[in-house]
Amino acid sequence: MILDEFLHNLHFDIEKASIPNWEVDWEDKPLPYKLYRGLPVVPLSLEVPLTLEELKQPFMPDLRIIGHFLWYVYGLTQISQSVFSLDSTDNSDVMQSNRRFAPSGGALYPNELYVYLKIKDLPIGVYHYDVAHHCLVLLREGNFDSYIARALGNRCDISACFVTVFVSTMFWKNFFKYNNFAYRLQGLDAGVLMGQLLEVSKRFGFESGVYFQFLDRAMNHLLGLSEQEESVYAVIPLSVEPTIWSANGIEMDRMVSSAQLCQELKSIEPNHYVRSQRIKEYPMLTKLNELSMLDSTTKFPLIEEKKNVISDGQAIALPHAERLSYDLGAVCRNRFSPDIDFILGKVSQVELANLLHDATDSFLYRNDLEAAHQKHGPRVSLNVCLYNVEGFPNGAYQYDSTTHALRQVHFGDNRLLLQSGMSLYNVNLLQVPLCFHVTGVKDYYKTTLGYRGYRIQQMEAGMLVQRLLLSAGASGMGGHPLLGYDSNLCDEIYRLEPQGKTSLIQIPIGPYRHRPWLLGGLCS
Repeated sequence: MILDEFLHNLHFDIEKASIPNWEVDWEDKPLPYKLYRGLPVVPLSLEVPLTLEELKQPFMPDLRIIGHFLWYVYGLTQISQSVFSLDSTDNSDVMQSNRRFAPSGGALYPNELYVYLKIKDLPIGVYHYDVAHHCLVLLREGNFDSYIARALGNRCDISACFVTVFVSTMFWKNFFKYNNFAYRLQGLDAGVLMGQLLEVSKRFGFESGVYFQFLDRAMNHLLGLSEQEESVYAVIPLSVEPTIWSANGIEMDRMVSSAQLCQELKSIEPNHYVRSQRIKEYPMLTKLNELSMLDSTTKFPLIEEKKNVISDGQAIALPHAERLSYDLGAVCRNRFSPDIDFILGKVSQVELANLLHDATDSFLYRNDLEAAHQKHGPRVSLNVCLYNVEGFPNGAYQYDSTTHALRQVHFGDNRLLLQSGMSLYNVNLLQVPLCFHVTGVKDYYKTTLGYRGYRIQQMEAGMLVQRLLLSAGASGMGGHPLLGYDSNLCDEIYRLEPQGKTSLIQIPIGPYRHRPWLLGGLCS
């Protein structure tokens, strides 16, 4: 299958992209976390604070603070058990999943976190965050400032950063269930994780930025990853004080290749455990990953801004909104993804204005897709179908974040139409006042970024989704990200075709009733 057609079908006709007659081998499913064997381990503090408000004065973290940071970003927070049949006494009907603050499709968590740490009382080196045991596993000891800086095209002063975070994707961890659809999910899941990481960084007072473009094989070589199994998707340096940040780098220093860097470090193949014994091949995923790789720092392009086409419908100004002030720890613990639990309630203008402003304002972040002096519009944005919202006629709207206004696309109740586009009826959209859609350009900047553009777009969509979920939680509402919807139908509702855009993910948001369940957190 042509890769362009494959990516098109992932979005608009998943049956054509899927492997026929796919059967999930639940008995051989992988662990939702990676376990290394036979390597030095550094335990992290289990006394994690239950509140997480923004620090007024940032300071250089120690190992205890790093442990708190990693737990809030990606640590295990909850054990959930679901029973398929209330009449069954068979334990095989009980499904257990380990939850984290960032949501993941099917709670499979295909991403892993690695950190290059330079803090006191800890050997400088590259570590894996062992989620299952809340500890660090040492992969390589040594100072790799120069190596990482050159793999980034000398666009960041790594020597001034106390930690560099690597977000990777393990292909099999959700391919075993979703087959080729996993490729779309993996980018979104990585983005949700990155959105959580950036929000937690703010609470700890860390300066951050995201590098989507780097020498893939050099980074994988540093971490000891096999590109047939796992690959780095994003690199996020963190510092206490603002540091040198450039999207362009120094031209004379940018002539570096992956092959050059890989020759500088001895190859490592650390032993790890995933539990699955019958791992199937996933050639479409590895092919796309291979074609997305960058092998020279001369190939780091900047995106040329596309004209943001705004609906010509009537603009309705939203009330003045302020950034929501909330305890991120409490919001993370209380975050809930309702399905049959949504209850129809009236949403005020102020609530809607605060939700939209907070989600899009918190989404702003430094990245290497545009120069610092450029004023690009958002590459992903929010559209919403409203029902029972104070002061707004029911209908479909496009949010213009620059003017903080909703532009009407058309009036009417879209709930039944949206419900008809669901592939699973696990959410009753008739009970949902706000049904959001993250939108982006259809061509995912392929001319500039190639196939790498697709996964970058999915990551940015995931980052915005997580900001929206956190803002909803702070407003006392719940949100449920969904990919089982009809993209063509949603594009028609918002009339996106003339704009060259499409809906990337659907997120119903609204009030909900508390579910009757036994719930226990993994913190005291």
